[in-house]
Amino acid sequence: DYDRLLIATGTRARPWINREQAALDGVFTLRTRDDSSHLRTRLTSNPQHVLVIGGGFTGSEVASVCRELGLQVTLAERGPAPLSGALGQAAGNVAALWQRQHGVDLRCHVTDMALEGDTEGRLRRARLSDGDVLEIDVAVVALGAIRNVEWLNSAKLAVDARGVVCDASCRVFDEDGMLTDDIFVAGDIARWPSPFYDGMLLSVEHWGNAVEQAKIAGHNMVCDPSDRRPHKYLPAFWSNQLGVNIKSVGLPTIADEVVITQGTIEERRFVAAYGQNGLIVAAVAVNAPLWLPAYQALIEARAPFPPELHAA
Repeated sequence: DYDRLLIATGTRARPWINREQAALDGVFTLRTRDDSSHLRTRLTSNPQHVLVIGGGFTGSEVASVCRELGLQVTLAERGPAPLSGALGQAAGNVAALWQRQHGVDLRCHVTDMALEGDTEGRLRRARLSDGDVLEIDVAVVALGAIRNVEWLNSAKLAVDARGVVCDASCRVFDEDGMLTDDIFVAGDIARWPSPFYDGMLLSVEHWGNAVEQAKIAGHNMVCDPSDRRPHKYLPAFWSNQLGVNIKSVGLPTIADEVVITQGTIEERRFVAAYGQNGLIVAAVAVNAPLWLPAYQALIEARAPFPPELHAA
């Protein structure tokens, strides 16, 4: 539903795409296995120019695949850098450098204003907010997700566009802030208090969290109340793009400091630690996945920042 997707991405000036534009032959989203199969078929048919709208993990990975296939690709990111929404601007600036080195036509602070097709309904061009008009035949929309909570609007629960609020045992709060005894939530729409971030309400759009939270919710639904368990999940993500493996743990976007603790950016093998108010809150590893568990332990222990590693 692109009207609702528009709201979720915060576009204020005008709709960048409508249903007519979305129906053009050559416009893709990436949500399901079928979406992936259709996009793969189109990309391997050697299109002339691909536009990727959105520079998060999905958009950056699609741009990476395009370059691996030798395709001309433009990535339009309305923020200051790709991946900055997930990893912070410092890491985003490094990602921007790598994308440009690999031939991605990266446009930051830019979004798509309109997609136009020919008389036969095939995508032909895109009008960008920087004034450029691109002749394209494939556009990939990668602007994130919205939470499917509209069906709960009349349920008198603590729910809004950010998700459904619950306690650590996954029991849902009602609209008056009272805990329900028989309603549980898990997955993308759940907002639970994290013990690693002073009870901050988190919602994580990743299958790993959904699986672990479902285990907790399922156990707590059937066990004796005295045997309920808390959900203690530290957000973690990974991505492979432009020849590098990126893994993160914690919440990089809340940090007010970042430092390279191991390796170097130049050799594309390093770990960056993130701090907030004197505590380590996140870490990002590039081509160094074996180093990350040690940082996860530090985050869970609420260790001071910068970390004392006693490591190479």
